[in-house]
Amino acid sequence: MDGFPSLVPTIFAGVALVTVIGSTPAGAAELTVVSGGAMHAALQELAPAFKRFSGHKAVIEFSMVGKVEEKVAGDEPIDVAILPQPLFDKLVRSGRLLGGSATRLARVPIGLAVKNGAPQPDIGSVEAFKKTLLDARILTYGDPGMGDAAGVHVAHLIEWFGLAAELKAKTRLNSPAPGQGGAQYLSGLFQRGEAEIAMAPISVLSETQGIDIVGLLPAELQSPDLTFVAGTAWRCRHPLEAKAFLNFLAGERGRAVYLAKGMQPD
Repeated sequence: MDGFPSLVPTIFAGVALVTVIGSTPAGAAELTVVSGGAMHAALQELAPAFKRFSGHKAVIEFSMVGKVEEKVAGDEPIDVAILPQPLFDKLVRSGRLLGGSATRLARVPIGLAVKNGAPQPDIGSVEAFKKTLLDARILTYGDPGMGDAAGVHVAHLIEWFGLAAELKAKTRLNSPAPGQGGAQYLSGLFQRGEAEIAMAPISVLSETQGIDIVGLLPAELQSPDLTFVAGTAWRCRHPLEAKAFLNFLAGERGRAVYLAKGMQPD
């Protein structure tokens, strides 16, 4: 799709907090990790596995990636940050992340889902996808006003199609409250009948209740910027343990989990 701009994501919908439960053995480290919310589905499995493997405990805060960027750029001690590639590179240039620690994890494509049991629309081509948008009664995607990365991308697609005005009245944005994950909010929309078709990162859809995932948006409509990269922050307190965590995330166990969640391991 020549001419379509590369979109730099700013914020992933949903704010959640995952803490690996259990005491930290003597000599083991407690890592402070911040991550964009689209990695929640994978990291909630990988963090406990890392603790069993290494003895080190990862306390992971999932937030809008803009908030993650702010934390890394500030004075708060952070060991590991996980962000989309453009934001990661930006923080490397500013000296807040260590470029030599960059560890590419997985690309998170955008998918489309419908309510359980509903007819599944055709999204196998750009034209079929556009028709699906036009035929839908209610469309749902991440709130661009909150900076949701996938939502920003979908909004740009709709504008690029020339359908923004036509679809505005039947669009219900996925706008989770602080402390509420994007999948949790989206599940509520479907349960209340306030969503018919939803577009979101496939990892978010994998955690959403009450839906059937139709598939991924056509390849030419995917954002090129949704590859997540992990690395150590400038105020990392446990560099050796952080490196072990990065290696674990990029290893065989991590790749298997990313694939299971619909992501594309790097």
